[in-house]
Amino acid sequence: MLKTLLIGFGCSALVLTIGILIGHFGISKTGSSAPSWASDVVKDVDENFISRFLSEVDNMEIEQNLRELTKVPHMATTEGDEQTVQLMLKRWQDPETGLDQAWREEYSVYLSFPDPKNPNQVTVVNASNSVLYTLRDKEEIYTPDQEDPNVVPSYAAYSPKGHPKGKLVYANYGRASDYKLLNESVDLTGTIAITRYGGAGRAAKAINAAPYGVVGVLVYTDPYDINDGLMSDLNETYPHSWYLPPSGMERGSFNTLYGDLLTPYLAAKDHTYRIPVEDIPGLPPIPIQPIGFQDASILICALDGKMAPDDWQGSFECPYNFGGPGFKETSTFKDSDVKLDIGNYDTVKNSSNVMGVIRGAVEPDRYVIYGNHRDSWVHGAIDPSSGTSVMLEITRVLGRMVKQGKWRPRRSIIFGSWGAEEFGLIGSAEYTEQYFTKLSERSVAYINVDIAVFANATLRASGMPSIQNVIFTAAKQVNAPGLESISVYDNWMKYTNKTSPTHGVIPRIGYLTGAGSDYAAFVHYLGITSLDISYTYDRTKTRARIYPAYHTAYDTFDYASKYIDPGFTSHQAIARTAGNVLIRLADSLLLPFNCGDYAETLEDYLKEAVAQYDEQLKAKNISMEPIKQAVASFRKAASHLHEVIQSLDLINESPLKVRMINDQLMLLDRAFLDPLAFPDKYAFRHVIWTSSSAGRPTFPGLADAFAKAAASEQKTDWDKVHYHLSVLTQAIEGAAHTLTNTI
Repeated sequence: MLKTLLIGFGCSALVLTIGILIGHFGISKTGSSAPSWASDVVKDVDENFISRFLSEVDNMEIEQNLRELTKVPHMATTEGDEQTVQLMLKRWQDPETGLDQAWREEYSVYLSFPDPKNPNQVTVVNASNSVLYTLRDKEEIYTPDQEDPNVVPSYAAYSPKGHPKGKLVYANYGRASDYKLLNESVDLTGTIAITRYGGAGRAAKAINAAPYGVVGVLVYTDPYDINDGLMSDLNETYPHSWYLPPSGMERGSFNTLYGDLLTPYLAAKDHTYRIPVEDIPGLPPIPIQPIGFQDASILICALDGKMAPDDWQGSFECPYNFGGPGFKETSTFKDSDVKLDIGNYDTVKNSSNVMGVIRGAVEPDRYVIYGNHRDSWVHGAIDPSSGTSVMLEITRVLGRMVKQGKWRPRRSIIFGSWGAEEFGLIGSAEYTEQYFTKLSERSVAYINVDIAVFANATLRASGMPSIQNVIFTAAKQVNAPGLESISVYDNWMKYTNKTSPTHGVIPRIGYLTGAGSDYAAFVHYLGITSLDISYTYDRTKTRARIYPAYHTAYDTFDYASKYIDPGFTSHQAIARTAGNVLIRLADSLLLPFNCGDYAETLEDYLKEAVAQYDEQLKAKNISMEPIKQAVASFRKAASHLHEVIQSLDLINESPLKVRMINDQLMLLDRAFLDPLAFPDKYAFRHVIWTSSSAGRPTFPGLADAFAKAAASEQKTDWDKVHYHLSVLTQAIEGAAHTLTNTI
């Protein structure tokens, strides 16, 4: 018995001793019993890591990327496009510098091409149909790049086939108001109109013309609008400068919607239902064709008729007349017609997005998306390969750090190399349609860097107001190219700024109100906080509406390296700035969004709306008081959330509370979506940022509705003004409620 007791006592003592030892060595000296993942949950953005990232972004790597991307023309779905697909996959699957995963996503999309067996041609013909003059269909060759047999001839994608012939008239920019004024002096029935780029969308130049009986349209880039009046390729234009040569022709997509035209609101997979081609809205109803200003000058300077107004005049050394219609009696073209022979064909082809992912360590179900399209019209050195070369450098630096085990973001980062953007933002739109639910619920932000560098003067940024804070933070940490003692932020301030009631003088950030690049579906369809950044030129020194070689065969590596960004330091600055923003959005414990900046924009919009509309609306018994109260409610909610954020002790705060606040910040823009607000605008649901034709810096739906009602004075149109006020009021109130914690 005694022996049994002694053995039991000894075993108990041994267990106690082992327990004490485990307790002593198994628990940290500080007494903490936190699980291993706890430190990751509270980890915030690492400023030292950002500094390292900035130092490793290499301008020479970017230059080499651009050289490789622009070896051959790579129009969507062509052999050259497939080469860029393979390049992206090779880089993103690289075992040393690649991403966690990379793959291609294919869509069967509706595209438009010129028929090589039936080439497009524009001629001047006499009464017996003999050809007096044939316009160029390709540019003059100055460097070997333009000799590539895959340089696509100039054409207007989605222009219908046809062989219209008629007397020529000049219609300025082809706006509805231009045709209206022209029609007051000239019978437009059966005419061909020549218009210049700018002032209206590409397709609109033909859509606006058709109701007046115009049967065909030519479009060209006037030297006044792109070259500051310079026209000679002997010493003034490329290859002597960045200006467009006389034969340069701006290709483009002449449709008004974005996404695949046959599968609205559906991802364009092989099995997807497609609408009949004849039901596609927004396409040119009559043939249209781009030409160079060399040929345009010959036609316009021969035109008869009344002299056009001063604001219709361009840079040609002759008066711009309306047209008789047709040519002067003294011209060699007298009594002649202009004839368009357009043989474009439409087809459904497979187009690829290339996708890549770095998985998040803590919140893998939260996505920061970075995108840039890959396809171009010809070599596309600036549009879009400047952006692709920057994206490849960002992924090289971050991918290597991931592969080396030195970094993994808090949230997942998705990279998208979009296909068929030039035909109407197709790749990005199809992606958002296919993954609508997942992206709507999980996306933190979208960063778009399409044309990374237009020129090398200053940063340009557009985005939702809540994201301006993180753009400013990033820009302050990057040296301005060529100005090592000044930051990108301070340099930006010199070119464009505004006074904020909250922040004082700050750089001016634009708004993403239209569908100019791949941010469109993320902003307007999904309501994801987005930004678009680039480096650009000093707009006080040129009238160029965009860089002059845009969408032409001259947008080559030679052009980019000589005249857009010699040394590629502006590309480097964009890579550093965009990458800095990306890391902050992916790694910050609390998302760096500021709702107070959103409130400031809503207040600015409201101030303009009250000044422009209040008195007339009162006369129609429509009150603006509800929207005033809604904006005030939003300001109150934003201020309260800001106070909550400022009072947080993030290290000791509940992860659930941090996640809750992050969700409020992330989902704010979703609160402004209304699928019924704009029934005539495909995939535009964001009531603050939709496009507007009214030209007022205020709520776009309200501005357009008011302009229409003021012009018509119809009760039904005033009812629509009231409707849009109600839509806005409800959306702003709803957004304010998302910033509070209780109902």
